[in-house]
Amino acid sequence: MLTRRLFLAAAPVAAVSACARPEPALQPEPPAPAWPPLPAFYGAVTDEPFPVPAVPEGVVDPRLWRQEVPNPYPDDPPGTIIVDPGQGYLHLVQSRETAMRYGAGTGAAAYQWSGTARLQFRRAWPTWKVPDTMVMRRPDLAPYTVAKGGMPGGPGNPLGARALYLFQNGEDTLYRIHGACEPKYLGKAVSSGCIRLLDQDVIDLDRRATHGATVRVLQSAMPKPLGMIY
Repeated sequence: MLTRRLFLAAAPVAAVSACARPEPALQPEPPAPAWPPLPAFYGAVTDEPFPVPAVPEGVVDPRLWRQEVPNPYPDDPPGTIIVDPGQGYLHLVQSRETAMRYGAGTGAAAYQWSGTARLQFRRAWPTWKVPDTMVMRRPDLAPYTVAKGGMPGGPGNPLGARALYLFQNGEDTLYRIHGACEPKYLGKAVSSGCIRLLDQDVIDLDRRATHGATVRVLQSAMPKPLGMIY
């Protein structure tokens, strides 16, 4: 029988129990994807003027690895470069049947400009000439403006090992296909730049690309960027 004395003694305990919230169950971390080993061509590059480190294992989705694929643009002539910012792909047409596909990291500029351009020239370990508009956001880059000669090529230069410069009607579009994409950002919308490839891939693209090639940049919806690299 519950007496008045026992009831009053138990009441505070009951009140505390009623207000307490159960601890949420801890959710286990999702397992890391079981990706196959990277192809050997993503190893360290040692025959360049500056060393290119190996791409780390388990970071780049295999769909973004450099690979020959059935050509999704059979009406474009061989040598044409097609950039699809929405998919994070760059295709180099080899024939009506095949194309080389590269994973690409894209930035805001890759969604603000689309159309057809000409591959006007290419540079190995290019100088980065920082636009004045970027210096307004990043005053620390003021020493690397066009007037001051830019940032010399090499490690730390955000253009990486190669840059392909796109012109339209004889004028520089300020749109670049270049290296220095951090592996973790491949296929994602980051940076204020254009189209960024892994250095191993942009070196390969530079070897295959032809002077004066047509470059088509497809129009894509602008995603919410993950952040700004530079």
